[in-house]
Amino acid sequence: MSHKIAVVGSNMMDLVTYVTRMPAPGETLEAPSFEMGHGGKGANQAVAAARLGSQVVMVTKVGDDAFADATIRNFEANGIDTAHVTRVPGVSSGVAPIFVEPSGENSILIVQGANAHLSPGDVDAAAEALKGCDLILMQMEVAPETVYHTVAWGQANGVKTLLNPAPAAADLDVSKIAAVSFLAPNETELAILSGMPVTDETQAEAAARSLIAKGVGTVIVTMGSRGALLVEAAQTRRIEPVSVTPVDTTGAGDAFIGAFAHFHASGEPVFDALRKAAAYAADSVTRRGTQKSYARAADFAALQEA
Repeated sequence: MSHKIAVVGSNMMDLVTYVTRMPAPGETLEAPSFEMGHGGKGANQAVAAARLGSQVVMVTKVGDDAFADATIRNFEANGIDTAHVTRVPGVSSGVAPIFVEPSGENSILIVQGANAHLSPGDVDAAAEALKGCDLILMQMEVAPETVYHTVAWGQANGVKTLLNPAPAAADLDVSKIAAVSFLAPNETELAILSGMPVTDETQAEAAARSLIAKGVGTVIVTMGSRGALLVEAAQTRRIEPVSVTPVDTTGAGDAFIGAFAHFHASGEPVFDALRKAAAYAADSVTRRGTQKSYARAADFAALQEA
């Protein structure tokens, strides 16, 4: 049975440059290669869940440029419902220049463009579709008010919500996201949200528990190549990393969240869903690109059986 997930969030056109090293200020370097692809945290998470077999509804804004047309076609090609993908006249679509080093590490700039126009009213307009969902995913590449409204809407309508607070901002009002079912920050984002140091797992657990004390249901701390922590009121469990040789880490966190959403909405317990999500994200970094590195259900199942 296919389960339904909504993403209230961003889309971007990724402009990816592969570099031998980052240039110093005022320096010009020749880069080996360039690729253009589809990204944005919201769209990435939607595509990961859809490729694994979930029904996905996307609530987002695009501009009135060629990138918008390509973005809508990409959603449709991945089987994502675009009924609530709307255009903003006279505004560019979101873009993300990305620079990838030989180690696979990346540096990213984002230009919100039309994403900044996603409003609480857009959430209300999609209410009937959202009511049928098992889980709603959000990120911070859209207006904070839209995120706050979606969290409150989910609580009022009995729909689970997950917030990936990226990019994190110190002025994010934790009281307005406290009703979220799952909060999924990385270590840097956790430190910003909690106002506490996060330099090791002990500190990460303490910072996560400070957010649970403020009402957050469950905190999932992503730690890159060191795995993740699941922090709940009653316990903390560690999700071990899956060892791979990285080629491009762009979008790995989104692969993790999209995969978790799929597996948990499909009925997997939280910890088991996170373990599968870690394997899915690890597989994604072995290939170049963002969404194009995400495995489809059959390929991932075969990988799990290998």
